[in-house]
Amino acid sequence: MNDRGKLYGWLTFVAVFAALNYSTRFLPSKPNRNILYTWDAAVLGLVQMGIILAIVLAIARDRPKEEYLGLRRPSSWGLAAGLAVLVLVGVFVLSGILAPILNPGDEQGLVPKTWHPDRAAAFVANFIVVAILAPVVEELTFRGLGYRLLEPFGRWTAILLVGLLFALAHGLVEALPILAAFGSGLAYIRMRTGSVYPGMIVHAAFNSLVLIVAVAT
Repeated sequence: MNDRGKLYGWLTFVAVFAALNYSTRFLPSKPNRNILYTWDAAVLGLVQMGIILAIVLAIARDRPKEEYLGLRRPSSWGLAAGLAVLVLVGVFVLSGILAPILNPGDEQGLVPKTWHPDRAAAFVANFIVVAILAPVVEELTFRGLGYRLLEPFGRWTAILLVGLLFALAHGLVEALPILAAFGSGLAYIRMRTGSVYPGMIVHAAFNSLVLIVAVAT
């Protein structure tokens, strides 16, 4: 199948999304560290994820979802589990190494530093968006459709490009190396298992741990 048009469409979408995220760096106001305690953030995140998912499904609309989105059983759950642990440990080790130099944890400025029990309901809603919904949608976008469209250029090319584009889409600078490594690791899991499901689990675990540690310390 000739997927050139789909590839161009996907790359354009990622480029626009990245440009929008980087443009927020020029806003005069600083990020609200307690934004995840607001209902507005949860609603906005839900709408954003819905739009992204709709675009991804539109690009892949006439292609088999098992192949183009990776919506199929992994070749081996044992292999997936081993790779999941490797990627999670690797990204946390890399974060620890780079933290004193780049301070990537504070760049985005969205993760709260303290727990506010009086706003627990709004936080739970945002937790569901950030730690469950976002990993599902982002994995379908990058390790699902993105990896499949780039795979004809070579598996390792696809792995590295997916990782880099995933990092750029977040609109961050100091966290770019960590996000690129994480995205490439997830793409490697997709390549080895043939499925997007293990990556969703790893991605969700990573986001969950970051949020839980942030409010628990």
